[in-house]
Parts: sequence; structure tokens; C-alpha cells
Amino acid sequence: MDVSNGALNSLALPLAVGRDATEVVMPIVGVVLVAVLIGAVWLGKRRRAEELPPPRPDEQPPRPDHRTHLEERNIHGDDSFPADGRGLWPYELGDHGNEPIRRDTDEPRD
Repeated sequence: MDVSNGALNSLALPLAVGRDATEVVMPIVGVVLVAVLIGAVWLGKRRRAEELPPPRPDEQPPRPDHRTHLEERNIHGDDSFPADGRGLWPYELGDHGNEPIRRDTDEPRD
């Protein structure tokens, strides 16, 4: 006696209907997705067209004749190389990684 035959036949109809529904819904979802992407590109182009154009070269501010700001800070101490141009051996480097970073002035803490 086969009891599952009737149960399997009753499941076959919803599976077939579900598959047919998927075949109809997926192209519609694809068309909607393509329409949304095209609309996003169109909206981006429209917004870009509303922006101000970049300044022309004659509208740029003039460049100063000399540097207006020059900041040189040596926070790591003396990192000079030997004058003869030779490389340093590891034992000649010293404790560069262990020395604290010195600040010119103490900053106030909030």
C-alpha cells in the first residue's frame, strides 16, 4: 500500500503554479530594475547639469611669488646619515624607536 502517492500529487500543483509565477514575475522584476537604474542615471545627469561649472583659468586666484607657509618640525630627533654616504648597521642606529616625541609647547587639555 502506497500512502505517499496522493500526497505527492497534491504537492505537484502548487510547485507548478509557483514555477509559472516565477517565470512571469522575474522578467517584470528585471524590467523594473532596469527602469530604476535608467532613472537614477537620468537624475544624476540632471543634477550634474544644475551645478555651477568649474571656474575658468582667469577666475582662479593668483599664485603668490613665494611660499606663505613653511613648517619644519623634527619630531623624531636626529636621523642624519654619515657624511661619507655609507649605510648604517643595526647596532649603529641607537634607540630611535624608544625615544619620546618632544613637543614644542604643551597643548592645553580639555
